[in-house]
Amino acid sequence: MRKKSREMPAEWALEVMRKAPYITVSFTRADGTAYGVPLSLASNDGQVWYFHCATEGDKLDAIAAHPDVCLSAVTKCVPTVGPKDSSFTLQYRSAIAFGRAEVITDEMEKVQALRIISTRFLPRHMDAFEEAVHRSLHRTAVVRITLATPPTGKRKQYDSQGEEMKYGRME
Repeated sequence: MRKKSREMPAEWALEVMRKAPYITVSFTRADGTAYGVPLSLASNDGQVWYFHCATEGDKLDAIAAHPDVCLSAVTKCVPTVGPKDSSFTLQYRSAIAFGRAEVITDEMEKVQALRIISTRFLPRHMDAFEEAVHRSLHRTAVVRITLATPPTGKRKQYDSQGEEMKYGRME
């Protein structure tokens, strides 16, 4: 990380990932080209993350060729004018993590992963979960991403006096 003064601890970075409406997952295609796509990921423990997709396509082809992936998330992204120097800048909270992606083949694990995803994004509709899974499980792929190391976090944020909060300082 170039600006160490903006670095935040792993637990903070996990919270950014948990709150982000989507996480961009970057893959490497078989021909070596990059492929990044924002996805709705969910996790119970912060170590293993899940997403679902169609049973064929670019994501699955890339995972088959190169299972190592990069995850990046951003929250609280606000363009602003620097309070002390009037610079045009951006306040943000971000996290990045690296992991290995695998397509889940065990049906029970697929259902459990879909439950984790659905609980995160549709908690008020879990009464319809069983029927939805029964209807679509055969045409749904589920991918597990296991983080290789804890995520790293970074932020740029000003306090109420207009001072940038550096070195992990919280307000």
